[in-house]
Amino acid sequence: MNRSTFSIPQMDCPSEETMIRMKLQNVKGIAGLSFDLEKRILDVSHEGDVKEISAALEELNLGSKFIQTTEIEKFKKTEDGVQKKLLWTVLIINFSFFLIEMIFGWLAGSMGLVADSLDMLADSLVYALSLIAVGSSITRQKQVAGIAGVFQLLLAAGGFYEVVRRFLNVDERPDYQWMIIISILALIANAWCLYLLQKSKSQQAHMKASMIFTSNDILINAGVIIAGLMVLWLDSSLPDLIIGAFVFVLVSLGAWRILKLAK
Repeated sequence: MNRSTFSIPQMDCPSEETMIRMKLQNVKGIAGLSFDLEKRILDVSHEGDVKEISAALEELNLGSKFIQTTEIEKFKKTEDGVQKKLLWTVLIINFSFFLIEMIFGWLAGSMGLVADSLDMLADSLVYALSLIAVGSSITRQKQVAGIAGVFQLLLAAGGFYEVVRRFLNVDERPDYQWMIIISILALIANAWCLYLLQKSKSQQAHMKASMIFTSNDILINAGVIIAGLMVLWLDSSLPDLIIGAFVFVLVSLGAWRILKLAK
């Protein structure tokens, strides 16, 4: 058994991790993958030559670079049941807050909340793809990824349209109170997800991807809270529109990454 190490500079969130997992499922002889997003490193435990693995990673255009191959003992698989349970937990939390933020975002007239809800949906899609990938055919995985990516991209496009419409109609003001309250609840939910990830998977390098992803979500929640305070202070909808547009950009980039899985 060999362990080949790759540097992947553009691997910075679970979307890329899922993309790599699905891509390498076509490659025979792979026993396990270990991800370290902080260092942008991927370790592949495999039998046979590394050339096919290198070629598959290069097709993803993430800047993959082969570092070294070392000989190891037989790869020991982690317990899938524990990992699946954790993924289901964070998926349910994220999808629930997608619905909550979307509903209250429209009721409060806040593009920041609507955009943050789509970011929660993006998280849910990533975790769902990770679960679906287990034991599924490559064709089914690509179909699910394609549908999820297109759906997310359409939602982001609709969000950008609404941001522009509200920018032109500056008299519309979001309800800053609901912006702050719901964002605080979303921040607590993301903090809980981060706690679960750290508590259950702190010793597994590849789960750092999910931890970093959730940490970014907490920063976005804080951004919406600040935008709500700025709406109150400036008596203007611009802070809400700015944070909304920024998050819609992040959601769109995530959608493009997911669409790569369908190719």
